[in-house]
Amino acid sequence: MPRPTSLKPLERSLADVGPPEAAGRPKSGTWFTRVTQCSTPVLIPAGAIIASLLAFGIFSAALGANPLAVDGSIYRAAFGNWYAIQNTLLRAAPLMLCSLCTAIPFRLGLIVIGNEGALIMGGISATLVGLSLEAAPPLIAQIAMALTGMAAGGLWIGAVGALRQYRGVNETISSLLLNYVAIAILNQAINTWIRDPESVNKASSFPLADKQMLPSLGTTSLHPGIVFGLLACFLAWILLKKTTFGFQVRTIGGNVRAAQLVGLPVARLTVAACFLAGMGPGLAGMVEVAAIHGRLNESLNAWYGNSAVLVSFLARQNPLACILISLLLGGLIESGGMLQRNDQFPDATVLVFQGFVFLAILFSESLQGTYSRFLIGRGRSAEGKRHG
Repeated sequence: MPRPTSLKPLERSLADVGPPEAAGRPKSGTWFTRVTQCSTPVLIPAGAIIASLLAFGIFSAALGANPLAVDGSIYRAAFGNWYAIQNTLLRAAPLMLCSLCTAIPFRLGLIVIGNEGALIMGGISATLVGLSLEAAPPLIAQIAMALTGMAAGGLWIGAVGALRQYRGVNETISSLLLNYVAIAILNQAINTWIRDPESVNKASSFPLADKQMLPSLGTTSLHPGIVFGLLACFLAWILLKKTTFGFQVRTIGGNVRAAQLVGLPVARLTVAACFLAGMGPGLAGMVEVAAIHGRLNESLNAWYGNSAVLVSFLARQNPLACILISLLLGGLIESGGMLQRNDQFPDATVLVFQGFVFLAILFSESLQGTYSRFLIGRGRSAEGKRHG
């Protein structure tokens, strides 16, 4: 079948028909039903957060701490003053960039969790370029490091899309396993290829030149990574919602067979979308090296990529919502140190809270599916009574 020259007729026809489930949706109903339908996408994630807070409160009480005091410690560490807010923003920047690695492929119907691996590969590649461009002007070196990190992350996740499209390999499994491959490459690099002989206690690469480090924003401790994260999320939202490419991606995610029938290049679009998704964590890896650590070491594997999977699901794969959720989760991660000092909690306490949040999200998704089927059933029943 020849490929259509324009997708506008298809887009208009699909907009007129609406999503498949709209056929069974009630055309009219009580104000409560209509308000509930509109507010469900917001209420269910909010309910998941509240449920996880209650579960974490029970966990805190089991450890002998006052749950309200623990919540107060988390708030003070995350948003209590300007210093705390700056630290939260520093934590949120890589989460914003890495969350796109899951949010964009999800529009294709793919669940990619290779965020950590793409971040690590971006950091490794950026470090190699930085070490090879010590004599270059600072701006040129920084741009080259950023582009290389983005390309490395894009190729890493693009490979996941290619394996899925051309070999039928499950993208969730392949992206998860590639995380461990990236960690192995990181350990090999800092222990052999580019190890600094002076790094005795902690294996590290040779340091980047001071002029290659990303500067702070004004008089704050913030770095340009927060700007990159905000811009990336905003551009991703425009790409997915306002462009033909985004419409093509959503069409594939809605019905891949229909996309093939109208002549969309499904394979190329899948690999391209995965490549774009990997650019975010790749850039985050470059920022972590060039703005935080100054060299490559095991601290690059800080679980930002894994936490970003949680950000994406909690934001319901909306790039703009990823900004807000990244700030909340960034504050939670930043509060780990205060929980250790004030409440004598273990270091893994923050991970326990993230686990509660993830379980609540999974449960809320099933709850939303059940509620949607309930509304559709009510709509069909009402139609039957009107025509009976």
